[in-house]
Amino acid sequence: MILLRQLLGDVLRRLRVRQGRTLREVSTLARVSLGYLSEVERGQKEASSELLASICGALGVPLSQVLREVSDQFALAELQAAPVLAEVPEHERLISETVPGPIADSVFPEVKDMVAA
Repeated sequence: MILLRQLLGDVLRRLRVRQGRTLREVSTLARVSLGYLSEVERGQKEASSELLASICGALGVPLSQVLREVSDQFALAELQAAPVLAEVPEHERLISETVPGPIADSVFPEVKDMVAA
């Protein structure tokens, strides 16, 4: 199973290391204990939105950028873990894969737009 907290920790650690900063520097600026920041980076603790904002502020990176990177990695991990269509029983397939034509297109148009993007 893909854990959001692990992906988030990976992104935060990568940003910190890329900047050449230590855990101590970032924890001091973010006003969070060094141990807790370390646990967040290792995916062992769930960070609150307030804590995430503080860590991002200490790193000088917008929270939206961090969440975007996490989202991209999450989507990639889901794709890598997804079964091949041929292995999915027909009754479990998405409606757009089993219903031809305009019916499938009109059922969940917003999903179709997201997949196409």
